[in-house]
Amino acid sequence: MLGGFNFSFKAIAPKASRMNPLSGLARMFGPEALLELVKAVAKVLVVGSIATLVVYTNTDDLLSLQEQATLPAMIHALQIIGWGFLMMAAAMLIITAIDVPIQVSQHMEKLRMTLQQVKDEMKETDGRPEVKQKIRQLQQQMASNRMMQDLPMADVVITNPDHYAVALRYDQDQEGAPRLLAKGADHLAARIKEVAAENGIPIVSSPPLARAIYFNTPIGDEIPAGLYVAVAQVLAYIYQLRQFARGKAKRPKLNKNPDIPLELRRD
Repeated sequence: MLGGFNFSFKAIAPKASRMNPLSGLARMFGPEALLELVKAVAKVLVVGSIATLVVYTNTDDLLSLQEQATLPAMIHALQIIGWGFLMMAAAMLIITAIDVPIQVSQHMEKLRMTLQQVKDEMKETDGRPEVKQKIRQLQQQMASNRMMQDLPMADVVITNPDHYAVALRYDQDQEGAPRLLAKGADHLAARIKEVAAENGIPIVSSPPLARAIYFNTPIGDEIPAGLYVAVAQVLAYIYQLRQFARGKAKRPKLNKNPDIPLELRRD
């Protein structure tokens, strides 16, 4: 009544696991089997008690049947049996009213997924972590390759000097502000400095400015407005350094602790 009709021959199909005696014993003596046994015993007791009560309350009528004519005796007997059947059916309805919520609860419990099943479903839905990690690694590698290809176009590399390195390019004819071409930490920072040295790109040590650019500027974006003055000082220093190399100016000095807004500082 609850689940509707469901015709299937799968239940009677041969299955090797059903022939396993251990599995059979587990089903016979498991929690569900014990609950079914309790319900069966309760049904027998209730129906048996009702039947006994019907016979006990109608003892005189049953004994008087032998003194009645055949047809009236049959009608009387059918009445007693009918009332007894109705009383036993009413008792079964009470048992059913108790049993149905238990069955529904057990069914919902079986449908409820375990923690491992939830984890497996999340992996299937969102993608397995190891696959996502591999994709991220490939994306980072591709970004790193593009970054290294653009690095020779940089005008200056600003370093921490050991842990961070950022490469900037400024074209005043085409861009409004210096743009970050590459950035890296530790081993990648060392690689950026190697490529810069190979391509004759000036390398300037300014720890506060390098950290500020590294943490506040995505690759390919212009630097924040709060760093314009500090970066301009570095670019001016590079220009004066080139003039000095040509013998046209005195050796310049770089302010290694430029004025950086508090919200952009990363100490």
